[in-house]
Amino acid sequence: MSHIDILLPFGLPPPELASDLIRQLKTPALAALLGRARSEQQAPEWQSFDGFENALPHETWLAHQFALAENLAQGGSPPAAAAAMTMFGLKPDDGVWFLLQPVHIHVTRDHLVLMDQRQLLISEQESRTLFDLAEPLFSEIGMPLRYGDAHTWFMRADAWNALRTSTPDAACGHNIDIWMPKGNGERDWRKLQNEVQMHWHEHALNQAREMRGQKPINSLWLWGGTPTAMLAEQTSARSPYTAAINLPEWMGALGQTRGMTAGQLISAAPQRGLLVLDALLEAALAGDWGRWLGQMQDLELHWFAPLLDALKAGKISSIGLILNHNKELRGYRTSRMALRRFWLQPTLNKLL
Repeated sequence: MSHIDILLPFGLPPPELASDLIRQLKTPALAALLGRARSEQQAPEWQSFDGFENALPHETWLAHQFALAENLAQGGSPPAAAAAMTMFGLKPDDGVWFLLQPVHIHVTRDHLVLMDQRQLLISEQESRTLFDLAEPLFSEIGMPLRYGDAHTWFMRADAWNALRTSTPDAACGHNIDIWMPKGNGERDWRKLQNEVQMHWHEHALNQAREMRGQKPINSLWLWGGTPTAMLAEQTSARSPYTAAINLPEWMGALGQTRGMTAGQLISAAPQRGLLVLDALLEAALAGDWGRWLGQMQDLELHWFAPLLDALKAGKISSIGLILNHNKELRGYRTSRMALRRFWLQPTLNKLL
């Protein structure tokens, strides 16, 4: 029989807003799944957070499922760069590779704030132009750059193996000082980052973006450092899942990133499947809770309701729900048998 775990980043609303948001939700299928679900204890290392970690709770959970947790114990981000390179058809040379992403950093009166990269809408042409401007700065100090796509570049820096970095989503919307790279190489990185910023600052590309009302692309975010020797271990590690759907792009080499509907997933009937539904992520990071409500309604229509029907019909034997906000992660599990517990009413109170 088929079991499906659903990872729902920011499926838990922030505690101070949860009651009001839940009252506005019209998600009977999700309420039915939660109302008759039992709590599943999560491992201590990804159960509770203080909001200042180098990776968000769902990123930490994913890292533990797919042998990407190497750096987390030392306070770093998941070592994802080498696996991400293979998704773009790039073969990483021996050494230590980092993910490098073009971003906008907003200057406030007394600190700097990282903007969500998803909102930048960087075109391939823009990214290629900026890459070509930055590449000589890296090459001349022996740190080669490789191009993945408009949002994803890679940098080799063997001497920075112990550098502790943060995922861009963990830092998004915050004073970046806490999430900047720390450790051996941090000063060298800041110097290099500043040089790139100066080359990009007055470029016609950014002036054109600002004239169109878009934010300039004014910096780079470094994270996910991976020794290439770790790649073989990651790709050969046994995941608990026989199928992984809609993984984040930085995990693309370890599963399917896009392109499956609820009907297709139900028909595929994986023995143990993982489905990542990240539609709430952008709204939550922006604090746009009206949009969060709308996205939750879309998930109800396109995912929760069809999966509940499949569970009732016996096409799926059980469903797990893993939900988080930035300080907590919870797990629940329900089954076809559990749906017969008519005395347990559908409820969204488990989101509180």
